Amino acid sequence: MARIVMKFGGTSVADLDRLRNVAARVQREVEAGNEVAVVVSAMSGTTNQLVGWCQGLSSLHDAREYDIVVSTGEQITAGLLAIALQTLGIEARSWAGWQIPIRTDGAHGKARIEAIEGQELIRRMGLGQVAVVTGFQGLGPDNRITTLGRGGSDTSAVALAAALGADRCDIYTDVDGVYTTDPRIVPRARKLARISYEEMLELASVGAKVLQTRSVELAMKEQVRVQVLSSFQDLPGTLVVDEDEIVEKEIVSGIAYSRDEAKLTVRGVPDRPGVAAAVFGKLAAENVNVDMIVQNISEEGMTDMTFTVGETDLPRAQAALSAVQPEIGYAELLADINVAKISVVGVGMRSHAGIASTMFKALADKGINIQVISTSEIKVSILIASEYTELAVRSLHTAYGLDAS
Repeated sequence: MARIVMKFGGTSVADLDRLRNVAARVQREVEAGNEVAVVVSAMSGTTNQLVGWCQGLSSLHDAREYDIVVSTGEQITAGLLAIALQTLGIEARSWAGWQIPIRTDGAHGKARIEAIEGQELIRRMGLGQVAVVTGFQGLGPDNRITTLGRGGSDTSAVALAAALGADRCDIYTDVDGVYTTDPRIVPRARKLARISYEEMLELASVGAKVLQTRSVELAMKEQVRVQVLSSFQDLPGTLVVDEDEIVEKEIVSGIAYSRDEAKLTVRGVPDRPGVAAAVFGKLAAENVNVDMIVQNISEEGMTDMTFTVGETDLPRAQAALSAVQPEIGYAELLADINVAKISVVGVGMRSHAGIASTMFKALADKGINIQVISTSEIKVSILIASEYTELAVRSLHTAYGLDAS
């Protein structure tokens, strides 16, 4: 007998037929003798509608009331799934985040989980009751409902699995596992049986949308074994585990891409101490996250700074840098949204040379120019013109021997 947390995303619970399908999957686990908690998202499209209503009334809405509104989507799903399970003769009960409670900080709209008091859930699961828990939400220090931000249900599921001491957290979604790259771009992409927390975290942070970044961070910290599975097909999934559980470590595990990038270049910046602090300090003050950074120093004592931000952050970044132009004294600010970030990820990079050179040669052979480069211990990322995204991904997938035979 095992204790399992099962999480189902919006497409998995999009209508009543899909809710019945979810109930049948939960029933199989219960009949196998497992203790089960289920975490659910809102039905597909519901959260967007609720957000739209808030924004339609006021673009500067009260974040506390916003959380009250958008959290209702998960409550609908939880109640409906509990009814579907009861119809199958399974004892089930829905739980809102505040009822458990899942305690968070007070950052409404992007709260972080601080503690889960799971003793009552554990007691009831031991008696055979299935707990159907609303994802994406919790209870703030002022006893008001909070939400965790987009993709927060993954984080809810992993946090609940840690609090319950679950043997595994199964994330059901519209893909059947983690692939070496996007199968829509590379039909010969391979599904990975296992991937390490670190690799999954890097892939999630650079564009792979299978798991939400915060959920992977939490799984790695709490050592929760996560499995990614399809809601619509009975196929083996991908286990996200500690690196020590993977015997055969791939040099490169995956190729990720992101088109949601913008490149900013600050030209003609006086080369003096404190200039970089002034540029990036202002961006930090405006909550603009900066990713890749390159700085070039010319012979005339001036420097150019090039860096990337999320495309949605570009207007704020431009406004922030325009505001400090008199203080910094730069000559020109250039922006480019026609860029894409391509990343090669693998724990095997720690012990193998030549990963970057393989990347650069493969792109050069296709006539693709590299604009910016950044690296970490298990990742190499480059910025290229967005029109070459698919060509670059296919070329690199082949160059690293990832194509399925």
